[in-house]
Amino acid sequence: MSIAVDPARLSLTRQESTYLAIRTTQGGRTVYSTRVPLSELSVILPVPDPDKVDPDNRRVDLRHAKGFGQYLADNPKWVAPALLVRDAGSCRFELLSKDGSVGYLVVPWAIGGIGRLITIDGQHRILGVHLEKKHLTDEITRIERELYRATDARKAKLEEERTTVMARMGRLQNEYVGIDIYVELDAVQGQQMFVDVADNAKGISGAVRARFDTSRIANRTLSDIVTHPMLNGKVDIERDRMTDANRNLIGAKHVADITRAVIAGPGGRANKKVEALTDQEVIENVRGFLDVVSTAFEGLASVTEEDTDNYRASLAEKPKKGESVPEPTKAMELRKTSLLGSVGMLRVLGGVYRNLKDDGVEDGDIQEFFKKLDRHMAAPVAETSIWRTSAVNEHFEPYAKAPIMRTQNIVQLTVAITGWYRKAPSAL
Repeated sequence: MSIAVDPARLSLTRQESTYLAIRTTQGGRTVYSTRVPLSELSVILPVPDPDKVDPDNRRVDLRHAKGFGQYLADNPKWVAPALLVRDAGSCRFELLSKDGSVGYLVVPWAIGGIGRLITIDGQHRILGVHLEKKHLTDEITRIERELYRATDARKAKLEEERTTVMARMGRLQNEYVGIDIYVELDAVQGQQMFVDVADNAKGISGAVRARFDTSRIANRTLSDIVTHPMLNGKVDIERDRMTDANRNLIGAKHVADITRAVIAGPGGRANKKVEALTDQEVIENVRGFLDVVSTAFEGLASVTEEDTDNYRASLAEKPKKGESVPEPTKAMELRKTSLLGSVGMLRVLGGVYRNLKDDGVEDGDIQEFFKKLDRHMAAPVAETSIWRTSAVNEHFEPYAKAPIMRTQNIVQLTVAITGWYRKAPSAL
C-alpha cells in the first residue's frame, strides 16, 4: 500500500514570516514598508509588559492599550498610522523588481526567531491588539464550553454570541496595519530614534480634538453650537488655555465640556442614553442654556452684544512700535472680574440648568434664578461672598477666580446650587 503525502499541507517548523515590502531610504537608513494583519502583530513584534520598562522604550500604559483594543472592537471604520520599528540586522530582503525597491521581506518572529524587531512607536497598539485577540479567544473557548451543557434555548443565544465573536476575530485576521522598519544596527542610535520621534510628534489640543472627533455627540454638535450669539466669533478653535492675551471667551474644547454638562452633568461622561440623543436635541438644549445665561448674567450679556471684530486674533499680537494697544475684549475683562469667565463656573451652571430642566422647571424661571446669582459672581472671591460664607465654601479657594476644578468639587457645587432654587440661603 502506498501513501501520497502533500508536503504543502504540512506545517513545518517556522521562526519567521514573509511579507511583500517596498524598500526606500530615510535619514540615511534603509526603510522597509509593509502591511501586516492585525492578528500577526504579536507574532513578529514583542508584546510590551506593563509591569516592566522596555530598555528601548517607555513603560506601556495598560489602560491606554486596552482603550485601543476597545476602539478596534467598537469602530469598524477604525484608523491608525503605521507602526515604527527598528531592525538590528535580522531581516532579509529578497528582490523582486529590477530597481531594487520591491521584494519579499523575511521578518524573524518575536519569540523563537534569530534576533527580533524593536518597537520605536506603536507599543500601545501592539498590546491593545494582543489583548483584544486574547479576549476574543477566551470568549470563544467559554462559549464552546457552555454549548456542551446548554439547553436548546440557551444554545441559540450562544451560537449568536459565537457568530459575533468570530466576526470580530475575522476582522483582526483580515484587516491590516502598516509597519515601517528602519534598519539601524547601532543600539544607541536606535534609542535616539525613539527620542526624535517623541520630540517631533505634535499632539493635538483638546480644542482641535473637539472640532474633528465626531465620535462624541458633544463634539459632533460643536459647529452648530458655536454659532450662538454669545459664542459666535469668540471661540478659540486651536488652544485650550485662556491666557490674559487671548481675546476669545473660551476654547472649542470648553464648548464641548459645557455641552456635556448640559446633557450629562458637569462631571459625568456621556453615557449610552445621552449618546442616543439626536444632534438636534443636543443643539436645542445647549442653545437654550446659552440663551438663559446670556440674558440672566450682565457680564455674559455684554460679551454677547460686543462686536465680533474686537475678537480678531491679530489684535492679540504685540503691537509694533508706535501702534496703539487695542482695548481688551469684554471676555478678557470678564476673566479678570467675574467667575463667569471661568469654564468651571459655566460647567456648573450648565449642570444646574440640566438638573432644573429635569425637574420640570421652565427656562424663564431658571433665568430669574440665575439673575439672583449674578450679583454674587464677582471675582476674585471675597471672604464675605456667598461662596465663602455658605456650605459651598469648600469648593472655592480664598480670592479665587474659579471654583476648584476637581470633578468631585464641580459635581457637589452643582448639586448645592440646584438645591438653592427650592431653598435659597439668606444671602441669595
